[in-house]
Amino acid sequence: MTTNKTHIYFIPGLGASSKIYEFIKLPNAEFECHYLEWLLPLSNKESLQNYAQRMADLVTHKNVILVGVSFGGIMVQEMSKFLSVKKIILISSIKNLDEFPKRLKFLQKTKAYKLFPLKILNNLETFSEYAFGNYAIKRIELYKRYLSVRDENYLNWALYNVLNWDPTTTSKNILHIHGTSDKIFPIKNIKNCIPVKNGTHAMIIYKAKTISKIILENI
Repeated sequence: MTTNKTHIYFIPGLGASSKIYEFIKLPNAEFECHYLEWLLPLSNKESLQNYAQRMADLVTHKNVILVGVSFGGIMVQEMSKFLSVKKIILISSIKNLDEFPKRLKFLQKTKAYKLFPLKILNNLETFSEYAFGNYAIKRIELYKRYLSVRDENYLNWALYNVLNWDPTTTSKNILHIHGTSDKIFPIKNIKNCIPVKNGTHAMIIYKAKTISKIILENI
């Protein structure tokens, strides 16, 4: 017996695992969900396009829906160039350079991002021993759960490609869901999106019920 389920592929944010989607709920009778994890770059000079093609090779169905959070949103737009795609869903992400905030453009031009101590992400267990207060401990536990890709070569590569993404065109058939309190990609720069009130850059976890509803209403 054949089924007419829609295949949805989920790509997480920078350094995150697919666990960030654990609270997104879609009807099993209609959708089959596939959760992709980040590949390690072949080298620190691997192009975003080559990497996206390798990620696209993990998609084994046609006419799929691609969902990406933050850098994952950039990635699904690049992956769509190699796939048969029904729709692209962006969450807490950007569609083009017009939506890129000025302060990140400053980091791009000055290369100040190279000063960020990425090694700290490899030492969250040690760092957590010195955390004080329930809020700090809870926050670190969340980082440990969701930010599981801590390979320094990957993080350097990914950060570079976020800041240097230069799309020639804006992808078509996009559903863009964006939080009104996103401080990474402020909503004032975002066009043609469905706003989520008080949604932050991490709303995929805290506003999953709202996001699930928006997805169902628009696909």
